[in-house]
Amino acid sequence: MNCIKKIGKRIHLLAVFLLLVSPGFGQQDYQRPALENKDSWSVILLPDIQNYVKWNANQPILNLMMAWIEDNIDTLNIKMVLCTGDLVELNDQIHPAYNGDQSAQRQWEFAAQTFNRLDGKVPYITALGNHDFSIDRELKRTSRFSEFFHIDKNWLNKKTLVQTGKNESGQPSLQNSVYEIKSINGGKDYLFMTIEYAPRDTVISWANKIGKLKQYENHRIVLLTHAYLTTKDIHWNGTPKWFIYEPYIENGHAKKSERWTLPKSNNGKQIWEKLVKPSSNIDMVLSGHISGEGYRTDKNDTGKTVHQMLFDMQSAGGGHQGNGGDGWLRILEFFPDNKTVKVKTFSPLFAISPSTRHLAWKKDLRNAYEMKLD
Repeated sequence: MNCIKKIGKRIHLLAVFLLLVSPGFGQQDYQRPALENKDSWSVILLPDIQNYVKWNANQPILNLMMAWIEDNIDTLNIKMVLCTGDLVELNDQIHPAYNGDQSAQRQWEFAAQTFNRLDGKVPYITALGNHDFSIDRELKRTSRFSEFFHIDKNWLNKKTLVQTGKNESGQPSLQNSVYEIKSINGGKDYLFMTIEYAPRDTVISWANKIGKLKQYENHRIVLLTHAYLTTKDIHWNGTPKWFIYEPYIENGHAKKSERWTLPKSNNGKQIWEKLVKPSSNIDMVLSGHISGEGYRTDKNDTGKTVHQMLFDMQSAGGGHQGNGGDGWLRILEFFPDNKTVKVKTFSPLFAISPSTRHLAWKKDLRNAYEMKLD
C-alpha cells in the first residue's frame, strides 16, 4: 500500500511539473495590450517590412499585423502609425529572382494594399529606405513610392499633412513630409517628420527651416528616418552607398555593380550634428535599417534630452530567408503627464495562438523601457 501511495505521489508531482513547464501554463501570464493610463494615447512603430513583402508566403503575417493595428485603434487610442522604411526589397526590377519571389510591381502593390486597412481610420507615415530607391549611372535616386503612397490614399494623412519637401527630381513627395497632431487630451502639439534614407543636403536644410518656424516653436517633433542609430547605440557613421542591379543573372544570382557613394547625402552622425542637435524641439528620433535594437539619449544645443531609437526586426524569424520578422512591432504609450513615454515590444503573430502567447512580449530592457521627455 505504501508503495502505491509513493507511486501516486510521484505521478502527482510529475503532473504538476509538466503543467508548470508547459507553454499552456504561460497563458496565465499573458496580458492583452492595453493602455496603462486611460488618458494615454499611443503610436505604433512598424520595423522594416521588406522581408514580409518580398515573399508570397510571408505576406499574410504583415496583413495580420495591420489587422491587429486596425482592431486596436480605439483600445490603444492610436493617433499615428510609423514605419521605419524598406517597404520593398526591390524598387524597379521586373524579375522576381533577385531576392524573394515577388516582382517589384507585386511588392509595391502589396505594401500599399496592406496599409489600406488603416486608410480613413488612422494617419500613418512611412520612411523611405535604401531598398525603396534605385540609382542610375549619374547616381541620381528615383523611387516608385509616390505611385503607391500618395496624398489621396488616406484622407487622414491629407488632413494632418502640413509640410512637404521634394524628391531628387524636384517633385513634391511624401518621402519628405510633416504631419501635425494637435493637443491630445490638452497636452502638447506634435509634429511627425519623415526624411529619406541618407537625406540629401537640401532635405536637411528643408527640415531645419521647418523646425525653426515660429508656428512650431512649442511643438514636439518626432523625427522618422531610415538609417540613424546602430545596435551599439551609436550614430551610424558609415558612408551612404547604393548599387545598380546589372541586367543579367549568373548561376542563379543577380549581378550587382559596385556600391557607389551617394552624393550630398548624410549618415546618422551627420543627421545628428546638422539637424537634431541644433534643434530646440526635436525630442525623439526613430529609425530602422540595421537589424536589432538600439537606444541612446543626448543633449541638444539647448540642453534638452533627445531620445533616439533603433527598431528593426527583419532578421527575426530566420533572417532574409525567414518569415519576415516574427510579427514584432512597438507600442509607444504617451502618458497624460506630457513627459512619460513607455516603449513595449509585441508580436500579434505569437499572440494570436494560445499555444504561443507566452512569447508575445519582449520584456528585456532593450525592448521594454520608459522615456522621460523634457
